[in-house]
Amino acid sequence: MKNPRKFDAALDVAQFIDERKLSAFQLGVFILCGVCLMLDGFDVQAMGYAGPAIKPEWHISDPAFGRLLSAALKGVLVGSLFLSYLADKIGRRPILIGSCFFFSLTTIATARATSLDQLMVIRFIAGIGLGAIMPNSMALVSEYTPKRLRVINMMIVSNGFTIGAALGGFLASWMVPHLGWRSIFYFGGALPLLGGIAMLFLLPESLQFLVLKRKPAHRVAAWLKRIDSSVALSPSTEFTIPEKPRTGFTFWKLFEDGRALGTILIWLVYFMNLLNLYFLQGWLPTLAKAAGFSTSTAVLIGSMNQVGGVIGALLLGWFVRRSGFVPVLTVSFLMACVAIALIGHPGLPGVLLFVVTFLAGFGVTGGQAGINAMTGVYYPTDLRSTGLGAGLGIGRIGSIVGPQLAGDLLGRHWSSQQLFYAAAGPALASAVIMIGMRRVLKPGTEKPEATPLAEPRLAPEPRS
Repeated sequence: MKNPRKFDAALDVAQFIDERKLSAFQLGVFILCGVCLMLDGFDVQAMGYAGPAIKPEWHISDPAFGRLLSAALKGVLVGSLFLSYLADKIGRRPILIGSCFFFSLTTIATARATSLDQLMVIRFIAGIGLGAIMPNSMALVSEYTPKRLRVINMMIVSNGFTIGAALGGFLASWMVPHLGWRSIFYFGGALPLLGGIAMLFLLPESLQFLVLKRKPAHRVAAWLKRIDSSVALSPSTEFTIPEKPRTGFTFWKLFEDGRALGTILIWLVYFMNLLNLYFLQGWLPTLAKAAGFSTSTAVLIGSMNQVGGVIGALLLGWFVRRSGFVPVLTVSFLMACVAIALIGHPGLPGVLLFVVTFLAGFGVTGGQAGINAMTGVYYPTDLRSTGLGAGLGIGRIGSIVGPQLAGDLLGRHWSSQQLFYAAAGPALASAVIMIGMRRVLKPGTEKPEATPLAEPRLAPEPRS
């Protein structure tokens, strides 16, 4: 019988993943991250769906409702920046699991609030936990995906956020009229508790992170065996990755090695697109009800924005792989610009409103999945979570500004038409910024190429 292969030389972990087919274990990791993002999307969007009921019940003015929508997003800003930085130091796994349990409890607490002030404080605290979900999930997905599939896989998994938000809308369209707005938060708090328990037993740590931080080799070997059980690793095998540990404050490294312009442009496109995304998610149901639609129909109109985002992310991922980020996302944001302007057109029939809302979601929400994927492949392993967290953190400033500014403008008696015309501007700006990204994206990241499968380049097997 032939002896099993043993490798005594260095094994490049990133190359090991790149040169293999996806295993059931990797698919399980992607599903866990996708579910985590679904819970995140459900919770972040929940207040927008509760708006048509809670606003008249508590007699909340438009400016105050705008501040309420922004409360969680302010917490998300804090979580995106600081917990992502912490994840690059202690690992993706503990931050993701801890965040799930944290925002589970705070979401249940949301349902127990008895005043607007309480609600704002609780939503801010909940947002801190939510802020760690997207950057760390995307970092983990990127690091367990072969290079040839990385972009499209990140876009598919990041779609979990939009799917969660869309499902929340369909559930809320029945739950709010029948069970009250608090039911959304009880339901939304129970799910991440279950998700956190599942991840506690099933979610692995990033292999590249373990190697980079010089964690015990047996931990790396155990996860590698889950990817490919046929590989025999000896105790002397040294695990490596192409990147070296960096010293100093990680955040400033985002501007080194020629990344300054790219980082600034990424931050700008995050800001503009998340401003629009959260304006649409937060205000569409409320504005639709104000236009005369029933609560259920208004919530479904808001959900159509998410449905467009789900389909958009899937199709845009396919186009990005063939044409690159710049042309695909530029066209996507231009289409969103036109669709957003049309949403505010007075007297728009219900069917047409559903269509243009779908197209706006396709361009803005679907385009956000593309931005996340682009950022994930732009930064190296030890900057990936920080880079995604910083981009999302800066973008969260836009997500805070969007809903709050809309409330203030409505308080100044702006019409819906004026509001949506103004919201078309950031979508146009996003398209212009993407054209500028052509100068900083390397060919391998602008248009990801498929690489053939091969056996990993390890030391030759010993002769018998």
